[in-house]
Amino acid sequence: MVLRVRAQGEANREAFFLTAEEGIVRATLYGGPKSKLRAQVAPWHTGKLLVYHDPVRDSRKISDFDVESWKPGLRELYERSAAAGTIAELILSAQGGGGGWDEALALAGESLGALETAGGDGAVFLLIQFIWRWLEFLGQRPSLEYCSSCACEYPPDGVLWYSRYEGSLLCPSCAHSPEGDDYLELGPGLRRWLGAAGSIVPGEFWRYTLDASLAAQARLLGSAIASGLLGKKIRLGEL
Repeated sequence: MVLRVRAQGEANREAFFLTAEEGIVRATLYGGPKSKLRAQVAPWHTGKLLVYHDPVRDSRKISDFDVESWKPGLRELYERSAAAGTIAELILSAQGGGGGWDEALALAGESLGALETAGGDGAVFLLIQFIWRWLEFLGQRPSLEYCSSCACEYPPDGVLWYSRYEGSLLCPSCAHSPEGDDYLELGPGLRRWLGAAGSIVPGEFWRYTLDASLAAQARLLGSAIASGLLGKKIRLGEL
């Protein structure tokens, strides 16, 4: 899967791929605007990649890319393309997840496939779902049932607090002064929605809508988690 393409020199491009065999692969695409490969090697396209590796220079050149999926719908709506771009950033920032690349590829493919037909809000919700599932893939997803600090089991109708500083969910006793900007509230409705996010396939999940209040909470939570993973401020409300 092509994750990113950027200019390299006057005519060439540098492309970043997520592969099932070697994780993140960076290779150079040679040729000007009339090159056939230039149209094929574009963000979110998936297919079979052939790369020539020069062992002396330790450089990689794209020899061929047989596209199997184009995903044109991602470019038809700003929210879709923005969400897809953030998914690519998250994968690149974690170097493809560090292992289990076939699973990472499948996870990204499911989410991007569902994004192709999602509306504006649906695209944001799918991105939040990907973030939540990506945390599980990385082994970093906090529990929705237990406090990350004292490990107490919290009732389903209770409120947990997400700590921006620690990246964890805390019970009210462990979240000191949760009224501050360092904490985000997770009420029972949002907890149930996030629980579903981890088990429902993306093609069905984007139809699970939230009311305005819970949607705002979900966007803030997704923004905080994505910002922590990428090391820069991400605002899902502005997608």
